[in-house]
Amino acid sequence: MRKWIVILLLLVIAVVVGYNYIYQDHRDIESETAEFSMVSSDISKLFSEKTTIAEKKFLNKTIEVSGLISEINTSDITIDDKVFCQFSNNIKTSLVENDKIKIKGRVIGYDDLLEQVKLDQCSIIN
Repeated sequence: MRKWIVILLLLVIAVVVGYNYIYQDHRDIESETAEFSMVSSDISKLFSEKTTIAEKKFLNKTIEVSGLISEINTSDITIDDKVFCQFSNNIKTSLVENDKIKIKGRVIGYDDLLEQVKLDQCSIIN
């Protein structure tokens, strides 16, 4: 009988730990402090020349990127054709192409085909 209680207790603990691991709270990138701040050409150069090193350093990290807007849509902005910034909500701003901008977001990877660093959960700093 005691053996079954121990097994049941261990099973309950394993389920609780597993549930908490799988269903972690979502990060609020907008309220996080950026770990790195750089110009779009610098981060793009790092990813294009040394992809694996850059991924280890920046992947899933919050960064600030500055540069000129090369393309703006309702839910994304491209900076200097090098950094693609995806926003969670529609962008409500009067910014236009060639405006200087600073954006904070989470690095999710590098697109080899378009040669762009990809950010998500972005927010405009200035």
